[in-house]
Amino acid sequence: MPRRLIGETAMRGAERQARHRARKAGAPVIRFRHPTDRRSRAQRWNDSIAGLTALQAEYAAWLDALPDNQQDSATAEALRAIVDLDLTELQASEPPRGFGRD
Repeated sequence: MPRRLIGETAMRGAERQARHRARKAGAPVIRFRHPTDRRSRAQRWNDSIAGLTALQAEYAAWLDALPDNQQDSATAEALRAIVDLDLTELQASEPPRGFGRD
């Protein structure tokens, strides 16, 4: 079903643009700003590693809670791959300090 025409003929692009601008003229402009992350790179690194470790523990609990009939499923294999990841090397690494700011 085609759109209903507002006037006798279809509007040109400039007319549509003028109508759009007139409709938006009184509306307030709302802009959202995301808060700035003030943590240092080293702190962000440590927080990320802590998050990965917590997620790995959650996935290990999920794998332990799987019923026996799903131990050979694709989900169980993916969970085992995540649980088998060795995060100790990441936990032991310390990011370089930069220009006296850290």
